[in-house]
Amino acid sequence: MCFSFVSLQQNYFITKMKLIKNSSFGGERPLFGIQDTRLEGVTITEGESGIKCCKNIMADGCRFIGKYPWWHVDGSVITNCFFEVGSRSAIWYSNDMVMKDTVIDAPKLFREMNRVELENVQFNDAKNVRLHDGTYPFMFCENVYVEDLVSDSKYVFQYCKNVEVHHAKITTKDSFWECENVEIYDSELDGEYLAWHSKNVRLVRCHIKGEQPLCYVEGLVLEDCTFDEECDRMFEDSEVHADIIGRVTNIKNPRTGRIVCDGVGSVTIDENIRQPADCQIIVRNKLNA
Repeated sequence: MCFSFVSLQQNYFITKMKLIKNSSFGGERPLFGIQDTRLEGVTITEGESGIKCCKNIMADGCRFIGKYPWWHVDGSVITNCFFEVGSRSAIWYSNDMVMKDTVIDAPKLFREMNRVELENVQFNDAKNVRLHDGTYPFMFCENVYVEDLVSDSKYVFQYCKNVEVHHAKITTKDSFWECENVEIYDSELDGEYLAWHSKNVRLVRCHIKGEQPLCYVEGLVLEDCTFDEECDRMFEDSEVHADIIGRVTNIKNPRTGRIVCDGVGSVTIDENIRQPADCQIIVRNKLNA
């Protein structure tokens, strides 16, 4: 028996699984290599690598205390569980996972994973999905879809590919740094150096705060976005096609493309502009370039 990412949620698989219930396991690798197993009310106590190199695992109402508790597990459903602070670096190198109704106190939880679905997961300090403090929570992630994210974690998206975000409030510098294929809708992005060195970034109905946003970007598109007054030196060395609502403070050396807005405080074009240096800057009904 082997779960697919979709079949993980099908109840009829549960009846075919070995059941481990209301038990505690400690030490090193106590459940190494188990397969097709459902854990109910299990506690992984002090030790290392409680569940490792496993396949097709369900865990419900479990508590994880020891470090590295869930590595190299392919095909899993985690529900109503709690990862304590000591279960650091908890879930690495584990693909095809569904996690629901779970509370996480542990640092450095997810790394090097594919096809992960989270629902009603509380990252302490965070919920639905709320990230508070912490560093690089989505670093190197691919194929990410997020709704209603509220985050003040540092460097929240970096080196990511294929990211879609809706109704988010992200407060941090360097967000979406060196990312590729990013779409953000109806969100507030607060922090300097937004999306530097990224490719194929599309922002729709977003509000942007912070200094020097959206510089060194290839394939930048903005639709009906707004900017705070503090957003200066925007679009430096970027290929940009932008339709902006309202006034912007300062545009500096956009490399190419077309920018339309309702007003511009100033435009800086100097000897450092990169070729082809042909970006059109248009104040509605008035050329200002």
